[in-house]
Amino acid sequence: MKTSMEGWGSGLTGVVIFSGSLPATRLAVGDFSPLFLTSARAVIAGTLAAIFLLALRQARPPRENLLPLAVVALGVVVGFPLLTAIALQYVTAAHSAVFIGLLPLATAIFGVLRGGERPKPLFWLFSCIGSATVVGFALTAGVEISLVGDLLMVAAIILCGLGYAEGAKLSRAIGGWQVICWALVLSLPPMAIIALLWLPDAWSGIAPSAWAGLFYVSVFSMLVGFFFWYRGLAKGGIAAVGQLQLLQPFFGLLIAAVLLHEKVSPVMIVTTLAVVLCVAGARKFAR
Repeated sequence: MKTSMEGWGSGLTGVVIFSGSLPATRLAVGDFSPLFLTSARAVIAGTLAAIFLLALRQARPPRENLLPLAVVALGVVVGFPLLTAIALQYVTAAHSAVFIGLLPLATAIFGVLRGGERPKPLFWLFSCIGSATVVGFALTAGVEISLVGDLLMVAAIILCGLGYAEGAKLSRAIGGWQVICWALVLSLPPMAIIALLWLPDAWSGIAPSAWAGLFYVSVFSMLVGFFFWYRGLAKGGIAAVGQLQLLQPFFGLLIAAVLLHEKVSPVMIVTTLAVVLCVAGARKFAR
């Protein structure tokens, strides 16, 4: 029980950190190309990861872990950041919430396929209701459909769910923060080359908000958030803790309300309460 609660606490912290990712990405792609943003955030986070691994004298992962680490890198270091950065040129951050609502379900499915988990049937019921609630809430905002943006977001969700499940499975063997650090280090050489090839033509015209967005997604979204997230998935269960992602759009709206003084509607409050109930129900029947 203690291990499970620690997992949920760590997972919730990770979700709060991730909640700022899409708004920060939206700010950054205003002045940075998607390819440069994706590679630059990986290079910055990868450099910090290498420093952590060297400072704490971490042994190299066994050879059999290299392929799983490559899958993690493909899903969460390259795939999700790149595809969402491109998609956000076609859709708004609010529109993307429609698809973020499907991420817990994708994570749970890959948790079964890759993590060997077997949630009870009622878990899937609560998970589907929770995802439908988030998607329905996003659709009430009157989002416009973009075929290109929507397909990119679907692909991003699939790769991210795979990366989450694979990383959580590997975390049980080598540790949560070690997984993301080694995945970042593994992707560092190709990402550095891409970053150099896609450098901005001019640096002087880049807005402070774009720099702030790059800083956030590099340090928090790409590194610190995963320290908590993979620890939470490993300790609390991939399918169960993954349902906390249902709260991510609402944390994002709360951040916008506090920092940007945006209005929090009664519908948002009611929907958030419904999602909390779904998360609680999913947690009860996850094992």
